Amino acid sequence: MKNSILIIDFGSQVTQLIARRVREAGVYSEIVPFNTAEEKLKTFEPSGIILSGGPASVIGDETPRAPERVFQMGIPVLGICYGQQTMCAQLGGRVEEPEHKEFGRANLDIVKECRLFDGFWDVGTSDQVWMSHGDTVTEIPEGFTTVATSQGAPFAAIANEAKKFYAVQFHPEVVHTPRGADLLSNFVHKICGLKGDWTMSAFKEQAINSIRNQVGDAKVICGLSGGVDSSVAAVLIHEAIGDQLTCVYVDNGLMRTGESEQVVRVFRDQYNIPLIHRDASDLFLKELEGVEDPEKKRKAIGRVFIEVFDEEAGKIGGAEFLAQGTLYPDVIESVSFAGGPSVTIKSHHNVGGLPDHMKLKLLEPFRELFKDEVRELGRELGMASELVDRHPFPGPGLAIRLPGEITRDRLDILRKADVIYLDEIRKAGLYNEIWQAFAVLLPVRTVGVMGDNRTYEYVCALRAVTSTDGMTADYYPYEHEFLGRVSTRIINEVQGINRVVYDTTSKPPGTIEWE
Repeated sequence: MKNSILIIDFGSQVTQLIARRVREAGVYSEIVPFNTAEEKLKTFEPSGIILSGGPASVIGDETPRAPERVFQMGIPVLGICYGQQTMCAQLGGRVEEPEHKEFGRANLDIVKECRLFDGFWDVGTSDQVWMSHGDTVTEIPEGFTTVATSQGAPFAAIANEAKKFYAVQFHPEVVHTPRGADLLSNFVHKICGLKGDWTMSAFKEQAINSIRNQVGDAKVICGLSGGVDSSVAAVLIHEAIGDQLTCVYVDNGLMRTGESEQVVRVFRDQYNIPLIHRDASDLFLKELEGVEDPEKKRKAIGRVFIEVFDEEAGKIGGAEFLAQGTLYPDVIESVSFAGGPSVTIKSHHNVGGLPDHMKLKLLEPFRELFKDEVRELGRELGMASELVDRHPFPGPGLAIRLPGEITRDRLDILRKADVIYLDEIRKAGLYNEIWQAFAVLLPVRTVGVMGDNRTYEYVCALRAVTSTDGMTADYYPYEHEFLGRVSTRIINEVQGINRVVYDTTSKPPGTIEWE
């Protein structure tokens, strides 16, 4: 795809952040695993290529390499960390294992002018960057010059301006390199010559046309959960093909207070989208009786969901496509080093895959978008804030916010606490500052004193995290007054809880939820 950047992934945990930074610069980007990059390059035709970091060692015999074609296309190439090392190794340089490895913050010293640094790093200045490498480049290829050094990396940044090949040992994509986004912006704009005119409005029109071309006159089923992803997918597809779309909403009895009613009201009454609403709460809760292990809960919920969804979908004659709100992180996690795309319903819904007899083709209209980009698309479609700005809610719902056995009584207690918590967050004007907030009812009872009476009730944990794209999360730093106010309300208004605690752990990629 012309006017775009292709990112070749060597397995770094933060490769997705490279795509995020490039898109923030207004340039479309895609990620492809190194082992399928050769095939991708036959059709994609990017304006520039970025080689990501990765956990392997270039020194090994069977380690990942960039396709040789990358260096023969006559387009700019930027290597990052492992990407720098494989670029040097493939072009005639040398990489070795040093005595001391370099991880964490480091000082970058600029020793020569470079177009990557235009406008923010001058020769003779120093700035903070983030290093994370074991091996080190010890000899650079012919035609390259050193443009920056660090204490642990004598070739921290190198450039071959004639060929527009650049490489850095540090990670410009992470926030711990404060000017990293500027570096990537320089690469895509000043070096690759891209304008930065990729907009969500243009994506919407492109997506609508693509849906119409892919679907034709066929019918589409959308598994609607009420969350942001499937909601935006449903509205986008309906705008493209109208009543050829039917949504199926399976109520598993694990939703938050008023959630099922809202889904029916918004999609059936407001958007006039054909909607099948199946209340299967009794069936799900029966299957979960006595189940305490979180993974067994997920599998049980997934199995029952498929059974119910299959039953309802069978009532829609002639359907050829299953629509789902697959996000770009889902795609990347499915294909990187796995050899091909996922054929299951996205993990957000936590189901094991479609029955063979359904034989539905997948329709994934924004499998190229990140979570916040889906929200932006929803706004572009005119969707209300109550839908596009809502906090993520997983397919298993309250099941993974209710450690231990799931019972109707414990679900009722949790729902009441959750309503109060979110109500106070909204009153304080904090809802849109927080990526996700929810209450957890712990399978622990404590002795307490309320008035003149001794109580023996449950402990409620509160969680709130900040995040940009859902890949990593840090706890939200509430003021003590807020936590005191919420705790007092929950203890006073929810019978069954006599103690409230706040979870202040941070989470690595993929583990924002509580389990």
